[in-house]
Amino acid sequence: MPTRKGGIAVALHHQQPISSLRGVGPRVAEKLAARGLTTLQDLWLQLPRQYEDRTALTPILLLQPGVAAQVEGRVEAVERGFRYRPTLRVAIGDDSRATLVLRFFHFRAAQVAQFQPGARVRCYGTPRPGQNGLEIVHPSYRMLDEEADAELGSSLDPVYPAIEGIGPVSLRRLIGLALDRLPDEESLELLPRELRDGFKLPSLREALLTVHRPPQDADVAALIAGRHPAQRRLALEELLAHHLSLRRQRIAQQAHAAPVLRKTALAGRLRKALPFALTGAQQRVFDEIRADLAKPHPMLRLVQGDVGSGKTVVAALAAMQAVEAGKQAALMAPTELLAEQHLGNLRGWLEPLGVRVAWLAGKVTGRARAKVLEEVASGEAQMVVGTHALMQEGVAFRDLGLAIVDEQHRFGVHQRLALRDKGVGGNGNGDAIVPHQLVMTATPIPRTLAMAAYADLDVSAIDELPPGRTPVQTVALSAERRPELVERIRRACAEGRQAYWVCTLIDDSDEVIAQAAQSTFEDLSKRLPELRVGMVHGRMKAAEKQATMRAFKEGATDLLVATTVIEVGVDVPNASLMIIENAERLGLAQLHQLRGRVGRGSAASSCVLLYQSPLSQMARQRLETMRETNDGFVIAEKDLELRGPGELLGTRQTGLAQFRVADLGRDADLLPQVQDIGERLLRESPELAQRIVARWVGGAVRFAGA
Repeated sequence: MPTRKGGIAVALHHQQPISSLRGVGPRVAEKLAARGLTTLQDLWLQLPRQYEDRTALTPILLLQPGVAAQVEGRVEAVERGFRYRPTLRVAIGDDSRATLVLRFFHFRAAQVAQFQPGARVRCYGTPRPGQNGLEIVHPSYRMLDEEADAELGSSLDPVYPAIEGIGPVSLRRLIGLALDRLPDEESLELLPRELRDGFKLPSLREALLTVHRPPQDADVAALIAGRHPAQRRLALEELLAHHLSLRRQRIAQQAHAAPVLRKTALAGRLRKALPFALTGAQQRVFDEIRADLAKPHPMLRLVQGDVGSGKTVVAALAAMQAVEAGKQAALMAPTELLAEQHLGNLRGWLEPLGVRVAWLAGKVTGRARAKVLEEVASGEAQMVVGTHALMQEGVAFRDLGLAIVDEQHRFGVHQRLALRDKGVGGNGNGDAIVPHQLVMTATPIPRTLAMAAYADLDVSAIDELPPGRTPVQTVALSAERRPELVERIRRACAEGRQAYWVCTLIDDSDEVIAQAAQSTFEDLSKRLPELRVGMVHGRMKAAEKQATMRAFKEGATDLLVATTVIEVGVDVPNASLMIIENAERLGLAQLHQLRGRVGRGSAASSCVLLYQSPLSQMARQRLETMRETNDGFVIAEKDLELRGPGELLGTRQTGLAQFRVADLGRDADLLPQVQDIGERLLRESPELAQRIVARWVGGAVRFAGA
């Protein structure tokens, strides 16, 4: 409970239920609660997603496409249409002698009656090019009296995220009522004054009032861009809350005991037996892991590295330290294809050393499954490789010392926890002993994003490819040049090479101009009768998919037509040509992952990005980035810039809660300060840290120790 003056009052104040506000009955309260809004504080922190500037009028002649504006004019013509769906088009003109079309798809007869030629209308919206000049679709508008001179707004109007069943006007009124009950500055503040002064940031009370009720002289451009000092103040505190929540989980996890794994003789034997030398980056990362494993508390390390950088070898070396100490190691991958590839590599490396490698996936059933479960439970299976099947009930390890999760972003936090919990034991003193955790990803994460999303993990990067890898040449071609590509495939396969043709849809669709895998497979089989063409897509049965991929890996298929299921998958060193159809529809990370399927042998490899014209600005930038660099870390930074952090991380998978104010792309420069402040608060004021987390993260705190 807060100790300083007024603290108790505000603690009770911010927890007051929304139902204490005038006009909030059980039904409205239920609709707000469905969006996680139950207290006054929730309404204070329900911030505008944008602002509408209704303080001025813009002449129609000066409107710019994509720039929201307010205009006033007289109705010149009205047209109702019923082709495809009902449409109402209203043309208005003003003294600038220009015309603007207002277009409505949802309207009532009473609305149509309002728009009489000559009537005055004031509207707000974002113009875009239409058939007859600029148009605004579904503007907000009001009809004006002939005589009355309607006043313009005196401040920016906040626009809040929509809540089903509650109109924008009602929501704005409720938030206004909640703001009227904001406590005084001293009671509300959680950040120490010297911190605020150092960053030249306003108090929380001032920041909230500015963001919800911007004064007329506010910097409109800064507010709309999310860079106003008031928004920066709120973003800093929110990022700090998430950082503290993750760090506290890490501290909770580190409080557990873990097996001390110091012996390295078996890892040394594996290194000597490998047909290649470790790169400098692999050696550096293994040294970091080795140091972690020698400690009596659990390792929590994320290893990120490009496709083909050699993460599996590093994981195998770490596993050997667990095995030598009499413990078991488990490696979990998101798909059977990927898990099977790991299995092949690990058996090849470890079985000659006398290490028993077991395989556990959904398709292992009946007697075979019972036998594997028995080996895992007895400890006979020293290294266990599998899919989600590893986490199912009935899978019991004798003594799991190291849990390795591949392609972390494809698993939820729950799943990482579930595998860890398979290894929770005791040390005889009543203390829980948990396994070390190693998380791997071939999707490099920009440094700033890793700082925010993985503050509970140590992050290592394998940023060097093994020698002998030839960089993949990447070209972008328009879809009209398909016939040339067919000839190129013919030549490559005649030389004994193999090729991929990736489609972005399974079935043809009228709505999206995309060649589907089925029709592409039929077309290419017809045009290249001398080649053995295979097809793989997500709707095939697992066994069918495995068989097709195996045939390609073994060289029994020349050309594989596939959907993006091969993105994270099988290593075929003989494949030297990758064609990605409708490349403009994929994100940079996905394009980079697909390109990583070739260039895995010593032959010169190519990736062709086939696109449909016209290209959007963002698609053009993505294709240019792919042509310019093969470096996954550079690509990840560009992806963050183009797409923002939510899509890049996949917030659902990482467990990273949605931010209310902060934007990891825009506010990345705050993260180093957030880390510094966070560590200081945890050290000097843990109670204050707890209150900051409670304010912003509340019940959304990630699973402790995940």
